[in-house]
Amino acid sequence: MNTPGAGTIDRPVTRDPKKQDPTMNPSFTDTPAPANSGAIESRQNRNLEMQLMPEDLARAHMHERLQEAESERRAHRLAAARRMQRRAERASLRARRALAIAVMQ
Repeated sequence: MNTPGAGTIDRPVTRDPKKQDPTMNPSFTDTPAPANSGAIESRQNRNLEMQLMPEDLARAHMHERLQEAESERRAHRLAAARRMQRRAERASLRARRALAIAVMQ
């Protein structure tokens, strides 16, 4: 029942390395690294990539939607500018006619 590293009433586990009892806590630096640590790391990276895929897809989708919205805004501004230009040209023609009529009389 008594697991190593769990501590006892006489010798509680502490996080301070100077206060730890070497017989109670085996050092983790003494244990060799697993031989397939590269495989574990690549699997963890792959899992992380898989978990982040929906975020990447959502980010790409939002970027695409923002570009569509900006394109639509440019189209609306262009259409409004053309309408104003036609209105200004008609006003200019009316002013010319009014001036011509005023000069002729």
